[in-house]
This record gives sequence, structure tokens and C-alpha cells, in this order.
Amino acid sequence: MAKRDYYEILGVPKTASEDEIKQAYRKLARLYHPDVAKENPKVAEEKFKELSEAYEVLVDPAKRQRYDQMGFSGVETDFGPGGFDWQNFTHVGDLEDLFGSSPIFQQLFGNLGGSFIGGRPPGPMRGGDVEVTLRLPLAAAVEGAHPMIDVPRTERCPDCRGTGAEHGTALETCPECHGQGQVRHVQKRGFTQLVTVGVCPRCRGAGRIILKACPTCRGTGRLRKVERLEVTVPPGMEDGQVLRVPGHGSEGEPGASPGDLYVQVTFEGSDRIHREGQHAYTETTIPLATALLGGEVTVATIDGQATVKIPAGTQPETQFRIRGQGFPRFRGGSRGDLFVTAHIEIPRALSGREKELVREAFGGATAAPRKESIFHRRAP
Repeated sequence: MAKRDYYEILGVPKTASEDEIKQAYRKLARLYHPDVAKENPKVAEEKFKELSEAYEVLVDPAKRQRYDQMGFSGVETDFGPGGFDWQNFTHVGDLEDLFGSSPIFQQLFGNLGGSFIGGRPPGPMRGGDVEVTLRLPLAAAVEGAHPMIDVPRTERCPDCRGTGAEHGTALETCPECHGQGQVRHVQKRGFTQLVTVGVCPRCRGAGRIILKACPTCRGTGRLRKVERLEVTVPPGMEDGQVLRVPGHGSEGEPGASPGDLYVQVTFEGSDRIHREGQHAYTETTIPLATALLGGEVTVATIDGQATVKIPAGTQPETQFRIRGQGFPRFRGGSRGDLFVTAHIEIPRALSGREKELVREAFGGATAAPRKESIFHRRAP
């Protein structure tokens, strides 16, 4: 199957901005995350990896430029040089490394009689991938973090070393398939015969059977464990973005590599800060006197507080910009800006003296709007 264009995968044009690419990825990643797509998790997993590969290339300006110029051959991702290419695989064992033991793989390649293009028997199966969700405070999107997480995974039983047989006992060749792991069924239909090859039902394709099961793992050869692991969350990550930690998934069969760990990072919401790409947005309410005469107000930022100078005559809903108080670019780079929208607090009740001053300054409630600001009027 030919690789799909990265822009097509994310559903964005080639002229898409970085923010548009991030928004498209977040939307699709949440749709196809295996924890959400329960109906068909295997298909969702493949789509999720495809999305992550496309995002990794297009969100990086250098990789994106090379991809636009040279295509898949010009980029190298965490999913392999230039992404996945069928020419890199020559036998069933390699395909199992890609697909695992999914039903799709079994349907396509389960009846090949133990051989593929190169005629080699299937190799040991790699471990399964593990996916977890990590929730962090919003400040971690600016500073990065090194949290400890619990990773549920399967490991080989230490007592039987993954064989499933009780320590000291050996596995015997399956009498049903004679160690082949597959059985042939022949059906005659007139002058023709139909030959089908399937997985041996007795040994389930292992070619060997357990005479006495290991009491520790009950013959499965696997034990469920929880690994305590520190992960590095780089600054600039966006809500819903996924980190890949190679080799920290479930342990594979003897001689095979372990699976990978995928960590979906989410950030706690804030009632005060709203994020759009690298920029942050917040609001503040200032007293009427400050809006009229000018002054300073303190506003909350992502990682602390900042002072905003309010000029005299500030109008309602005026937006102020504080440079460098937004979010950094993913994996390094300058921070965006913080935009502060100012709301003006109107007093609900005035004293008699205050009412007189307002009438004197503004001409009363029925007066027409002044063409000239009172702050620019000349003294008589």
C-alpha cells in the first residue's frame, strides 16, 4: 500500500500555517486515539500512528521543507527513515513487527504456510504497544516537565522465562502439527481439491505444547507488571499531543523487540488563560478611575503575574499585548505573547457629590457625545 501524502492525512492544504496543522492534528488525534475509538482499536491505532508521523514532519519547518522538496525520501521520523516502505520488509516476521497479532494481519498472511517473499519462517513476535494519558498543569506547557508515570505492561515470567512450562520441564513438539504451528486441510470437490492452511488449534501456532504449566503465570509465559517510569515532556507541547517512548511497551517473545510506549499529554484547563497556538489570552477588569486617569493593574500569566500599564482614556474591551508571556514553540524556540482584554468596572451607585462631578465633567445624562475628548480640552 502506497504511503499517503502527509498533507492529505491531516486534511490541510500545502499552504497551511503551523497553527492550522496543529489544530487539524489535535482534532484527528482525539478522534482516532485507541482509548476513544473502542469499536475498532487496531484500525484506530494505525491511523493514530499515521497521523503522528505526518504531524512530526509538517510541524517541523526543516523537515517540512525537505518533504516539500524531496518527498518521503527527504525526511526521517521516529517511524523510520522516510516513514514506512514495503520494500524494507522481506518476510512474515517483519510484517508482524509492524502489525503485531492483529486480525488484519492474520487474515492477510496467516495462511502462507510459514513463508513469504524470502521463504523464511515467521520470526518471534514483538511486544505490544502501550498507551497512557498524562495530565499536567498548564505551566508545564511552558517549562516542560519530568513526571513519573505508571506504565501497565506485560513481561516474560521470570520463573519459566516466557515458555509457560513449569521450571525444570520442557516443551514437547505438538503431535497435531508436528512442530509446524499450522495444519493443512484438504477437501476434494469433483476433479479438484481445496487445500487450506490454518493455525494449529492445539498449540495455537507455537509448534510446541506445555505438559505442565508454570504455576506463576499459569502457562501464559507472561505477567502483568506496572513500571514506574520518568518521561520528559518538552516545552511547547499542545493539549492532546502524543510522545513516543521506544522500547517501553510490553515485552516481546524471546529474541523479539519490546513494543513502544505512547503518552498522550493533556493539560489542566484554566479559567483565566486561553491558549491558541503559541499565544495566550486573558481578561482583567479595571476600575473606572484607572481607565479615565491611567495607572497600572496586575494580571495573572501562565507562570506568575505581570504588570500592565493602563493609559489615560482607555476604552472598554481594549486589548493589551505582553510580549514573551505566551507559550514556546515545540522543542525549543521563542515564546508567543499574552493578550489581555480590559473590561471597565462601572460603579453601580454614586454619591451625590460624585453625581455632580460626573454632570460637570460630561454635561449630564442628556448631553450629546463630545466630539473632543475631555482629556484633550484646553483650559479656558
